[in-house]
Amino acid sequence: MNTSGLQQRFLALRSNKGFELFVVGVILFSAIVVGAKTYDLPPTMLSVIAWLDHFITVIFLVEIIVRFLGEADKRNFFKSGWNIFDTIIVVASLVPVDESEMAFIGRLLRIFRVLRMVSIIPELRVLLNSLLKALPQLGYVMLLMFIIFYIYAAIGATLFAPINPELWGDISISLLTLFRVMTFEDWTDVMYETMTVYGLSWIYYLTFIFLTAFAFLNMVIGIVVSVIEKENAMEEAAHSTDPTMVDLHNEIKELKAMVAQMAQLNDPNKGQS
Repeated sequence: MNTSGLQQRFLALRSNKGFELFVVGVILFSAIVVGAKTYDLPPTMLSVIAWLDHFITVIFLVEIIVRFLGEADKRNFFKSGWNIFDTIIVVASLVPVDESEMAFIGRLLRIFRVLRMVSIIPELRVLLNSLLKALPQLGYVMLLMFIIFYIYAAIGATLFAPINPELWGDISISLLTLFRVMTFEDWTDVMYETMTVYGLSWIYYLTFIFLTAFAFLNMVIGIVVSVIEKENAMEEAAHSTDPTMVDLHNEIKELKAMVAQMAQLNDPNKGQS
């Protein structure tokens, strides 16, 4: 078998839905194994888990090799950040660090294997890429939110510190208290406590909640949704210009032309005209 035919076989295996589901199942099983290690288990179970961990690592290694060999241009494989991430995680998992000083790092790397779910499932990749691309716009929203937080924290520390120093003693504690208010964690208790001295202090809390919990968070959601829509449009455009898809469309056109020619040849009325 020539190299091209072997590459096509690996490409077909890599693109196979059953193979992808199998890898997703192994990743989920790997997450269960990682969680099981956090329990106080007998030595026998720990030994079984260790063997399962080695088995999972071998499967991941085989999967990476299949994806690499299925790439037409091997250099393009490492142009993808997700492929580089997967390769680093798998190769690092092969290093025997369980009995060394690097055991802690080895366990962390095995935990990060769960993140491979993102690289396997395209929809998760789109979501994460959208979030990363939205960070610059989100940064300005967060900066404006911090300014609002800081102003309200300074006001709260000035007015409410004598009432409850544990919540409003200085501006840093006030920031934490305002975060509690924004997340609605018993915020009414904080408000009612200050209202015993300042009856109109409810205005302070309600305006802060409307600005942060409602206005700013909706802005964040709007930015993320907008970027996700753009990412989905770019993904669809990329698929429409994918060489494989273009070749498939051309083959379909050729088949339609051949069917039309055969229909003309078999037309009984052709000789009567």
